[in-house]
Amino acid sequence: MTPFGTRVRALRKRQGLTLSRMAADLQLTPAYLSALEHGHRSRPSWSLVQQIIDYFNLIWEDADELRELARMSHPRVVIDTSGLSSRATLLANRLAAEIAETDDAVLEEVLAVLDRQAAKAGTNTD
Repeated sequence: MTPFGTRVRALRKRQGLTLSRMAADLQLTPAYLSALEHGHRSRPSWSLVQQIIDYFNLIWEDADELRELARMSHPRVVIDTSGLSSRATLLANRLAAEIAETDDAVLEEVLAVLDRQAAKAGTNTD
């Protein structure tokens, strides 16, 4: 699943909506919405994200968060390390090879390290 798909599914369930009902309301097929929730489709379009924000009547902060989750939810990531250090290339390749077997606690540790680095640099990756 992607972060965006996880959030949309939680919003849908919190409202007590079936996948079929939400898909019909948004004029999507249930198969497409299911694939989006499960990360089997590419990132949603900006217009679909806006449609979902309106559908759930999300407030400003929640809408911004959903937009950012959509931006960070491409299920097939490509990392170009050309021009970077050999350590950067090693990290990218190890991550690609081992991410499927990495447990959530370790993933959280890695994300925390990256979040600290982003905070020092003054960038936001959430």
